[in-house]
Amino acid sequence: MNPQISTPLKELVQRLSATPRGARLARRLTASSLASWGYPYGSDPNETAQLLVSELATNAVIHGRVPGRDFELRLTLPPEADALRVEVSDARGERRLQMLRGAPQDEHGRGLILVEALSRKWGVAERVVGKTVWAEIPLWPGTGKRGGPGTP
Repeated sequence: MNPQISTPLKELVQRLSATPRGARLARRLTASSLASWGYPYGSDPNETAQLLVSELATNAVIHGRVPGRDFELRLTLPPEADALRVEVSDARGERRLQMLRGAPQDEHGRGLILVEALSRKWGVAERVVGKTVWAEIPLWPGTGKRGGPGTP
């Protein structure tokens, strides 16, 4: 019998208050989690993840807030993965993708243009209560570099 050794899934799941303080804490938790997973502070993946989480958490606080309800941050890095998955879920489901994404000249919605530029792919998934906005950040495992076209 040959026992298999498996590398555990790296995951952070945290509920946070739907306040500016909760959004700041989401960014800090992201930075420290990625640092402990081998992507140190100042590396491309760490900084990119912080920017994405900051945008998505701020959107959850401003546009997805329901009084008395929290938002949830989930970071997932499967073993031998080439991407980090970032998810931010809020309690407001009536906001659809068309309402979230604005044109560059609009006062609102430009943050999701940033999310689109920094992620390999992203989207919105409905939940029983609310929605989840997710994005995947390409990674080069163990190098601290962001992957993608033209990246060595």
